[in-house]
Amino acid sequence: MFFSILLLAHFQAAVIPIVLGIKSINQFRHITKNKLIPFGFIFLGLASVSEMIDHTQTSWIYIDHSSLFNWLFYSFLSLGLTCLSISVIKNKLIQIFNFCIALCSITSYFIFDKKIALFFQVLISIFLIFNWQRTFKDWLLMLYPIFGIVFTTFFGTNLSISGDQFWHIFIGPSGTISVLVFYLILKRSSKKFI
Repeated sequence: MFFSILLLAHFQAAVIPIVLGIKSINQFRHITKNKLIPFGFIFLGLASVSEMIDHTQTSWIYIDHSSLFNWLFYSFLSLGLTCLSISVIKNKLIQIFNFCIALCSITSYFIFDKKIALFFQVLISIFLIFNWQRTFKDWLLMLYPIFGIVFTTFFGTNLSISGDQFWHIFIGPSGTISVLVFYLILKRSSKKFI
């Protein structure tokens, strides 16, 4: 029973962002770089797919380790958040800077350590929050750091410290709430521009 719940928690974290990415194609024309939005959502879904594949190597037990699929998880996560962030930026220099931070996150995983990659992911999240808040001025955005950063970190930390796989089932749904928040903000913003 627990394995089924764990599998479902991961499956929904992969499927929902990909579905939202497909739904976003040719939508949100009021956004500066609206073509990046579907990629942002799809990359977030592919991050979860990579994590699921990585879990098959560990019998679905969370193990804090470095591997190719764990790297793909962090890479797709960086690319997804960066695409969403850059989609609302008009300044080319800031777009390039955001993309460079994503590249630093992706390359630092293997060159240095996963912790360095996480540092760059924090920067990516800060830029995303700043850029989206400046663009949309929507109170819903405060749910992203709560669910996407605070709760996922809390559940992941408890999982790492205790080894209790119970915490594992909450990480994916918490991230999915963040993805749904992004989509809702985009939908609400399109109504403002009509």
